[in-house]
Amino acid sequence: MSRAPETDRTSDKDKANVIAFYEMMFNDCRPAEAIATYAGAEYIQHNPHVGDGKAAFVAYFERMATEYPGKRVEVKRAIAEGQYVVLHCHQIWPDGLEYAGIDIFRLDDTGKIVEHWDVLQVLPDNSANENGMF
Repeated sequence: MSRAPETDRTSDKDKANVIAFYEMMFNDCRPAEAIATYAGAEYIQHNPHVGDGKAAFVAYFERMATEYPGKRVEVKRAIAEGQYVVLHCHQIWPDGLEYAGIDIFRLDDTGKIVEHWDVLQVLPDNSANENGMF
């Protein structure tokens, strides 16, 4: 699938919108507002822990907000190409777990988020190198 060229949208705008979506739903604990503001007509989910669709997304992150108050995400970098935005993030959970994560979002022709994939890796206590995860 490819998007037609558009003159009023840019990769920078797509990145800013995806980051705003991610911070609103994760850090601000407002997943319903994030979906209403930034998602397209459909929301396809590939994370096996979250149900497909907008309602399942909202329910999952409302539960996470209740079960893990104080969870935070720091976006370390964002990359955009075509209809995709990729975020490299540091997730910090109140139970002491920290993750390095990659989130991939597909946007529709109007710049709305319509699909999501992610991979997470627990930050290790020790590393074979000094480069860090971020």
